[in-house]
Amino acid sequence: MARTREFDEAKVLEAAMQLFWEKGYEATSLSDLTTRMGIQRPSIYSTFGDKKELFEAALRRYTTTRASEIRTKLQSYASVKQAFSIFFEDVITAEYTKDLSNGCFCINTMVELAPHDEKFEILTREHQLYLSVIFQETIERGIQSGELEANTDSKSLAQALIVALIGLTVMLKSQPQRSFVDNAIATTLTLLK
Repeated sequence: MARTREFDEAKVLEAAMQLFWEKGYEATSLSDLTTRMGIQRPSIYSTFGDKKELFEAALRRYTTTRASEIRTKLQSYASVKQAFSIFFEDVITAEYTKDLSNGCFCINTMVELAPHDEKFEILTREHQLYLSVIFQETIERGIQSGELEANTDSKSLAQALIVALIGLTVMLKSQPQRSFVDNAIATTLTLLK
């Protein structure tokens, strides 16, 4: 007779995700995971597989949740220019108001694992492409409403904004002068003509 799980799988995966996000893949030990998740190693293995598979599940949870949050945020403003301006401002403000900057879990993975692991190279690239689609849909909404110029190349502009977002997120880990970041993003947003 199979035993039923005595833990909430979503909760323990969230706990693992938070830990991996804080420490990264390599610096997170199985002992760290069992402590944070509140379950034993056999439960981790039977539910998620090995550490790498658990990390992948945590990353997938993050990217799905984050993409949904971004889509919702960008859709919540009638003005596309305002939506992007507030989105970037929120990213910046969040990093300057935290005691410790964890950055973006997906970008951290892109830096730590993607150069050495094809699976994580693909997963992080997929997330970038998916966010680019969300940005492109938002830009196309601005074109349709007349807020943005009709000849705007929505795909290229979305890709440029994704590159700016990734660069911004990496740079914010070093807490540069706020005015430096604000000026750079203000100039980037002028691409939304």
